[in-house]
Amino acid sequence: MEQFKTYALMIGLTLLFIWFGGLIAGRVGMAIAFLVAMAMNFYAYYYSSEQVLAQYNAIPVDRSSLPELYNIVERLAVRANLPIPQIYIIPEEQPNAFATGRDYQHAVVAVTEGLLNLLNENEVEAVIAHELSHIKHYDMLVGTIAATISGAIAMLANFGMFFGGGDSERPNPIVMLILIVVMPIAATIIQMTVSRSREFMADEGASTMTGHPEWLQSALIKLENYANRYILPEAEPQTAHMFIINPLIGKDFSMQDLFSTHPSTQQRIERLEELKRRGF
Repeated sequence: MEQFKTYALMIGLTLLFIWFGGLIAGRVGMAIAFLVAMAMNFYAYYYSSEQVLAQYNAIPVDRSSLPELYNIVERLAVRANLPIPQIYIIPEEQPNAFATGRDYQHAVVAVTEGLLNLLNENEVEAVIAHELSHIKHYDMLVGTIAATISGAIAMLANFGMFFGGGDSERPNPIVMLILIVVMPIAATIIQMTVSRSREFMADEGASTMTGHPEWLQSALIKLENYANRYILPEAEPQTAHMFIINPLIGKDFSMQDLFSTHPSTQQRIERLEELKRRGF
């Protein structure tokens, strides 16, 4: 079911992109947008994980090089009925983690050295459970596709400000101008909404997997405190949604809360508290 939802979202965003291409340049625009969308989806599906791992200088590890972490991942993967994902270490001080990969067989969990240095074993287990929950629900692919198409719509809007044929199917100039302004914002909001809702789902999944929501609560508090002080140098807005804590919160961005890829840590802690009251 989760895989079906993922592909449905991919198709929906792709159709939105093609429709917008048609508004800008008629049938020619639709054809170009279709080809571009197919190429981007193909690249995002097969190669995005390698790109993001290279971006953050991630190093693969195994049982012999990091047995404690490997044992945690292995134990939780068995509990979640998942293949053991590949494990990578990011040589950065900011404590953080993310999951990537197109399916269960190609899944990756990456954690920073800062995370392993900061958190105790229970908190590390909670973070890994959170990332495995993302893998379980195909969130890493959803996030990649949503970010790819959202960025493409913004690019197409910039293109539409200067180009576009005189196709009779195009709307009048005023409507066109409104769409050029509104569409990138709408696409960004879709991306943010998808990311935020799936963070809550992954938090709940981690709590169920470990049986201890308080472990994740404690980890989130520590991670946010340090993320406010230490910047992840390679972090970019296009990949920020992948991390358990937004790696850019230490930077001063205007309207940060409105366009944040993550719900606030306080909201997440309150949700976890509610889970404890319900006995999850």
